[in-house]
Amino acid sequence: MKIEIKDVTKKFKKDTILKNVNMSLSAGNIYGFIGRNGSGKSVLLKLICSFYEPTSGKILFDGKDIFSSAEFPPRTRALIEKPNFLPDLTGKENLMLLANIQHLITETEVDEILEKVLLSDDKHKKYHKYSLGMKQKLGIAQVLMEHPEVIILDEPFNGLDDDSIKQIRTLLLEEKKKGKLIIIATHLKDDIQFLCDEVYEFQNGVVFKK
Repeated sequence: MKIEIKDVTKKFKKDTILKNVNMSLSAGNIYGFIGRNGSGKSVLLKLICSFYEPTSGKILFDGKDIFSSAEFPPRTRALIEKPNFLPDLTGKENLMLLANIQHLITETEVDEILEKVLLSDDKHKKYHKYSLGMKQKLGIAQVLMEHPEVIILDEPFNGLDDDSIKQIRTLLLEEKKKGKLIIIATHLKDDIQFLCDEVYEFQNGVVFKK
């Protein structure tokens, strides 16, 4: 998988959020997006996911313009901003509801990913009783569970304790070894140091490679 971002500009009314962004992202790497809140990181993630359309420029997945069709980018899963699930279902029930849309994985695989993100003991608890960290881990489980080729995570370690942070980092490095293309927006230097092969910094809508 290869994602090419070519001269992408995004405006909301008169405000220019991103200015002529260019980057090339390839499978088997973890990319870090860093910058202050409001610098455009989440907007670019949403553009890559086709939630927004560029004001100008193109985003290509393996050479195909993702805005030439109304479909979500292929083999891509994302957690942007904060997770959101049905409050009166359990953690496992929420994941099963999603898994039953495309039938790409089994119930056993849902249990396995819950174990990997350290949620096995809480999988039968209602989502509205989850702590911030538990909600975050369920969101990460949802991203990883159907074995996507492109993994997009916005501040993935929000609310996590040290053991959970170490575990999620380990999972992401394992996904990288499988040839996945991973994008992480973060403000934590440790994430950059331990995880990222390349880093892009966002400043006032301008993006440059560190």
